[in-house]
Amino acid sequence: MYLIIALGLALVVWPSIIHHAEPWGLSQGVVKCMLAAFSLLCVAGIRYPLQMLPVLFWELTWKTIWMLIVFLPAWQNGTLNDDIIGTAIECAVVIIIPLAMPWRYVFAHYVKKDSDRWRAAPVAA
Repeated sequence: MYLIIALGLALVVWPSIIHHAEPWGLSQGVVKCMLAAFSLLCVAGIRYPLQMLPVLFWELTWKTIWMLIVFLPAWQNGTLNDDIIGTAIECAVVIIIPLAMPWRYVFAHYVKKDSDRWRAAPVAA
C-alpha cells in the first residue's frame, strides 16, 4: 500500500513541485506540499510498515470523510461536476487500504493495548 501511494504521488505530485513555473495559490500550495510530505512518509512506511500505520489511517479517514461529505451529497443532488468526479476517482483508491490493513495488529495495538501515560509514573522510594 505504501509503495502504491508513494509511486502514484511521485508520478503525479513531484513533477509539479519540481517544475512549477508560477507561484501557487494558497490552497494549491498547501495541497501540493501536504501530498509531497505524505509521499515521503509512505516511503518511510515501506521500511517501517507497522510504525507508519497512522499515515494509512489518516489517508483512509480523510478520503472517507470527503466521500461522505462532498461526493455523496453532490451525487444524490445531481450536482456532480468534473472536479468532484475527478477527485472522487482519485479518492476511490481508498477501498484498497482496508484490504491491506493488518486488522489483528491494529486491534491489538490501537484498541486493546493500554495507552501510554501522559506523565512518568511516580518512582517508589
